[in-house]
Amino acid sequence: MATLTPGFHGHRRTRGDRLPPGQFLTEDFPVLSAGPTPGIDTASWHFTLTTETGEQRAWSWAELTALPQQEVTTDLHCVTRWSKFDTRWRGVSLDTLLDGVTTAARYALAQCYGGYTTNLSLDDLRGGKAWIAHTYDGEPLAAEHGGPARLLVPHLYFWKSAKWIGGLTLGTENHRGFWEQLGYHDHGDPWREQRTWDD
Repeated sequence: MATLTPGFHGHRRTRGDRLPPGQFLTEDFPVLSAGPTPGIDTASWHFTLTTETGEQRAWSWAELTALPQQEVTTDLHCVTRWSKFDTRWRGVSLDTLLDGVTTAARYALAQCYGGYTTNLSLDDLRGGKAWIAHTYDGEPLAAEHGGPARLLVPHLYFWKSAKWIGGLTLGTENHRGFWEQLGYHDHGDPWREQRTWDD
């Protein structure tokens, strides 16, 4: 079972209705990764959506950025206990990418350049809850924060917002990702403090 140790020490604030229990507010944007930062050229980047039947849809960088874009302002909550308010993103809603896809899947496995994976419920990716984000605070997303594009699922702990996203594989069974295989919680709801299976 993995042991989680907070990697950031900020200032505890009054929780109010925005700061989940056990979290500290920061003005910084800490960089935490499970491995080295891959170098990804947008000329060769692509995003592939694979259904449980093996059907695939793929988008190049030019095709992704030509889709309808959304501006998203949201709070982030990291499992290492920092939270950052009012972060500004731009990207493509997963609702747009999943539109017209025929699937009986309940789960998705995010697959990333560099080999990282994380599993999510498909319900957590639909309904205006998730995006493929390529712009942060008005600038192209920096590589250390997952650029050129990352998954953004801000209602869950930030490890679910997989950096360097390259695809999603849909499935009828739940297959755990990198941290989940090491004991992190499958869902990762910060308001329920779902850090590990012991929580």
